[in-house]
Amino acid sequence: MKSIKIIAFFILLSLPAICTSQIYLDKYNFGEGLHFSGENGYSIQLEGYAQPYVETKRYLGNYDSEIYKRFRMRRLRLSLSGNSENEKLSYRLKVDLSGTPEIDIEGEDDAGTFLLDAYLEYDLTDDISLTFGQRSTATDNRELRMSSQTLQLVERSRVTSAFSTIREFGLFADGTFRIPGGSYLKPTLTLTNGDGLNVFQKDRGGLKYGGRLDFLPFGLFTYFGQFRQVDMVRELTPKLVVGVNYSYNDGMSSRRGRESGSVLYLNDDGDEALPDYTKFGIDFLFKYKGFSMLGEFVKSTATVGNDITQRVRNDGSTSTSFLVNGIQDVENYVKGRMMLGEGYNIQAGYLFKNLISVDARYTHLEADTYSFLNNGTFYNRPNYYTFGISKYLDRNYGAKIQTSFTYVDAAPGSNDFNGDPINGNEWIARLIFSIGFYKNSNEKHSYYSIIFVDFVLRCTNFKSATQRSHSKILSGF
Repeated sequence: MKSIKIIAFFILLSLPAICTSQIYLDKYNFGEGLHFSGENGYSIQLEGYAQPYVETKRYLGNYDSEIYKRFRMRRLRLSLSGNSENEKLSYRLKVDLSGTPEIDIEGEDDAGTFLLDAYLEYDLTDDISLTFGQRSTATDNRELRMSSQTLQLVERSRVTSAFSTIREFGLFADGTFRIPGGSYLKPTLTLTNGDGLNVFQKDRGGLKYGGRLDFLPFGLFTYFGQFRQVDMVRELTPKLVVGVNYSYNDGMSSRRGRESGSVLYLNDDGDEALPDYTKFGIDFLFKYKGFSMLGEFVKSTATVGNDITQRVRNDGSTSTSFLVNGIQDVENYVKGRMMLGEGYNIQAGYLFKNLISVDARYTHLEADTYSFLNNGTFYNRPNYYTFGISKYLDRNYGAKIQTSFTYVDAAPGSNDFNGDPINGNEWIARLIFSIGFYKNSNEKHSYYSIIFVDFVLRCTNFKSATQRSHSKILSGF
């Protein structure tokens, strides 16, 4: 119900642009998102994409020789965004209709998320903006700063799965500053609830404080290439961004700050007493003439207070038992339910001029002694080797076909997805097809676009942008 209210709020924001004056469809190229402008300067954009997906998995060295398969709609997303008359105020609403989470949640195959982005952004100056609402956070690794439509391989790396919060609700301050020599600094500060996305009930613990600083020594990437993995534009000069990020979550009620209230502890008085979670990361992205390389490192630690004396079970009951190897050990029991350790991901690829991309990735996870990264069913796999091939149907991210093969080293004590022990490693093969209507990309026109056009025609006196000599060109990420 609250998601519906949020959507209604953003629709109301759009009304000045679509129902109070004539609006115009800006120049439309086949497959692009729909961009409308009003005579008074308002603009709105409608975009989206779909990604049908199939995955097969085989456990090696096991008596079980079956190949497991999974078919699903990986993503089905629709985005509505707009700008005010002077373009200082903008907003974005993004939903996912697939019912599939961006990153699989341990033990919850149906944990889909409907509302993704819902925020307002105001430009204080040409260099500084403030955002309030729910969006991706700069304190995650760099791969999470890139749209799911523009991924180099079929899935994000296991570092992202293990440590990222993906989206949060709060206040975000972003800056872009040019420094002597043509270099740029892009700082970001964040103040969020620390509970992840779509927290419509009680906030748990304190706030989460964090930030990121990106340095671009050779200037800005061409056409927002900093937020896209493949070098589609074939940068004529080397482009590099190096970044560091840090966050401190004051009282966390989940494994890594993504699922509010999933892991709770109490003190002697029955009040919530939660551990603190700190995360640090460093990453880079390099592009030049079709070649691209992404590297990321993340480390997390936790601080467990002495006031924790009870834990809340899944059924809501409480227990004072914190047994670790048969010994009462509150601190290490709590840490054993959190994502603690470190990991790094390095991937690279080359896009040929025929729009075929060949890519490879190596991901390594190293768990602390007491960490959920040692869980035999969902993790306990230190090494991931992935090779992928992609075919882009045009020089953009609008339509593409991707396949990948991943070989996984399973450490002793690993289980299959049913919790049964396995005696060897495993491999995973994936195939995904992406198509949509997206900003400045040649994706197919969709049914949602037709619905939106019909709504606009009913609300306004529609005119084609070709009838306007001052048609506004909209661009951006």
